[in-house]
Amino acid sequence: MHLDLSANDVLTTTRSVRKRLDLDRPVERAIIKECLEIALQAPTGSNKQGWKFVMVEDAKKKQALADIYARNFRKYAELAASNEYQPGDPRYDQKDKVTSSAVHLVENFHRVPMMMIPCIAGQLDRAPTFQAASAWGSILPAVWSFMLALRERAMGSAWTTIHLMDGGDAEAAEILGIPHGQITQAGLFPIGYTVGTDFRVADRLPLDSVLHWDEW
Repeated sequence: MHLDLSANDVLTTTRSVRKRLDLDRPVERAIIKECLEIALQAPTGSNKQGWKFVMVEDAKKKQALADIYARNFRKYAELAASNEYQPGDPRYDQKDKVTSSAVHLVENFHRVPMMMIPCIAGQLDRAPTFQAASAWGSILPAVWSFMLALRERAMGSAWTTIHLMDGGDAEAAEILGIPHGQITQAGLFPIGYTVGTDFRVADRLPLDSVLHWDEW
């Protein structure tokens, strides 16, 4: 299924999807491979193409990853509670909705039809800035392209990183056979068809509040 959205519509209405993932509809491998073929056309530093994509369908492995995520989410929620936005800031108005969506994912992560952990070659936690920037710049565009491709096919995902906290990346690596210390995980993505396709442009901070010309 293709939605035949314009490029602008795909770029501006691809949302983080949590509550509206269809937890009961299977996800076909063939469609995921289509989306990954698109992802492989993304920029890659020095043409290294050091990306890897670990797709998880096994129920026990999904449960184990969801357990890591839930454990770390409790720690993360305490930190996030300190983020105080002021009335009039769109983030203030969206906070309760975002929190509710995040909790829903925690409670249902194990039920998603498929998960993905995108990876990049190298261990980046102590890498020089230029090396880390190059590496992240070689996986982030690919994953975003993957998410855009999902959107066009009436599917969705959400970029989460909470499982990486406090040694969770090492636990996930052991579960999935990822060579920890040689490979960096870039996130944990729930994947599924969406319940409805009527996603809208998000309310963001004004452009002028984040734009600088020639100097900070």
